[in-house]
Amino acid sequence: MKTMQLREAKASLSALVEAAENGEPTVITKHGKPAVMVVPIGEGRKLYPQNSQKDFVDFLLRYPGGIELERNESPSWEVEF
Repeated sequence: MKTMQLREAKASLSALVEAAENGEPTVITKHGKPAVMVVPIGEGRKLYPQNSQKDFVDFLLRYPGGIELERNESPSWEVEF
């Protein structure tokens, strides 16, 4: 795995993207400390699935015993005009 400073990464962004496309992650440091990592899209999607909201809805629908919600129809506050 490569490591480079932020300044270098700015100058060689195309090379970083190409390396990530080829499966090679790169750590970018800021002030000498690891700050971020450029990884292939497949690896990133494992950490941050795109359909997380849909997955949550599916979870609620499959919840054993169902979920009953009550709605309080009264206004939250009164507004005078």
